[in-house]
Amino acid sequence: MATRHLIRTIVLQSLYEWDFYKHKRDLAKIVERNVGEFGPGIDEPDFVWRTVKGVVEHLKEIDAIIERAAPEWPVDQIAIIDRNVLRIGLYELLYADRNEVPPKVAINEAIEIAKGYGGINSPKFVNGVLGTIYREQDFSEEEAQEKKPKKTKET
Repeated sequence: MATRHLIRTIVLQSLYEWDFYKHKRDLAKIVERNVGEFGPGIDEPDFVWRTVKGVVEHLKEIDAIIERAAPEWPVDQIAIIDRNVLRIGLYELLYADRNEVPPKVAINEAIEIAKGYGGINSPKFVNGVLGTIYREQDFSEEEAQEKKPKKTKET
């Protein structure tokens, strides 16, 4: 399992527990315990903390985006796994450094985690929500610009 994929699953496990207990447990302690148990010696512990901190700092905005993209599913009625997979995916899609986590990687990773931990319809649901946000943000145009060959003095 790739390190970042493992890190995302640790973040998911931590957010799941924190969310399950209605944010009344110490998230830092949950993360520390899960990193120690499931990822001892991971080479990017800062990625764990950056992701957890980013999700928590942007939680209200992320939940509002989920509600807008999936209006028939109020956030508190979405399965806890799916809700937190979406939160991680949206954090990475909208707020993380795009050079570190390109938009399509954020979406693909969220779908893969949903396949591994969610219900049978989770990957489709996660793909639908993140795909909607991806299209709204028009990352495709941004990515196309990055792929264009740069003009040199000779061309």
